[in-house]
Amino acid sequence: MPSTDVWLLVRALPVPLQGATHRLANALAELHGPRFAVWHTNEFVFGVRDGLLFLRTLGGADVPAPKVVCIRQTPGSMHHDREVTLLRHLERMGSTLLNPLEAHLVCRNKMWQMQELALAGLPVPDTLSYGTAPLEGVVRVPGLGTPCVVKSVTGHQGRQVFLAPDTSLLRGVAGALAQETPHLFQEYVSHSHGRDLRLIVVDGEPVGAAVRTSRNGGLVSNIGQGGSATVCPGEYPEAEALAVRAAGAMGLAIAGVDLLFASEDTFTVCEVNAVPGWRPQMTAVIPAITASIGRRVEAWGR
Repeated sequence: MPSTDVWLLVRALPVPLQGATHRLANALAELHGPRFAVWHTNEFVFGVRDGLLFLRTLGGADVPAPKVVCIRQTPGSMHHDREVTLLRHLERMGSTLLNPLEAHLVCRNKMWQMQELALAGLPVPDTLSYGTAPLEGVVRVPGLGTPCVVKSVTGHQGRQVFLAPDTSLLRGVAGALAQETPHLFQEYVSHSHGRDLRLIVVDGEPVGAAVRTSRNGGLVSNIGQGGSATVCPGEYPEAEALAVRAAGAMGLAIAGVDLLFASEDTFTVCEVNAVPGWRPQMTAVIPAITASIGRRVEAWGR
């Protein structure tokens, strides 16, 4: 099979390309022509043969690793022994991953994010989590204040997030929460209820911004949960600077940084996304990403 320079690696078939990923694929195809390919994670087998790493299609054709792989699967939906292992294999075969595997791993776990952001000196909400402690005991820990925001450490697109208004409700629902993954109990930033600021950062430059607002006054403002977005590039320069620092702290070349409004002109970092979505009106995002990929193709093998 002929080698290609750039891949867009997306979720397992039959999930189709949608939204930002579809627009990015079209732009990369126009720029790189036959040197570009879209692959789904379930189209491969991989392993070691005669002491060398290999990658094959299910039909048995050997596939050379590309120079650059742009990953478009949300880290929270990746499985460590499946998609993550494939990414690691590509990395070990010499491909440059965008974003790097280590940054994807950090972004998979919201508590890992809080650790890195806090160590970098960035403002984050007070957060409590746990390892193997029983959830029924965690919700009774002294000092766990309410109201608080409860979210799964591996949730994505605003799913598995709710506001616990008081301790009695929190204790009442503890038995109904999924036990296989831990949860975060996070300070409720009331000034930002139902809205946040999504910023897109590429190679240390802010290239997109939008205020997202929830539907019907709910807590979560993600577009995937019915929220709306108002594009606002340059309107919040302090927030853009904070987003650049957050992306850097996470080791991300391409990042979607979600900030909460602590006040009208101060912000705290809610979370950082390694595979961000963006609105079509954010016209600077795709050129910034394609340029970032182009720089890595040129630098590959130097």
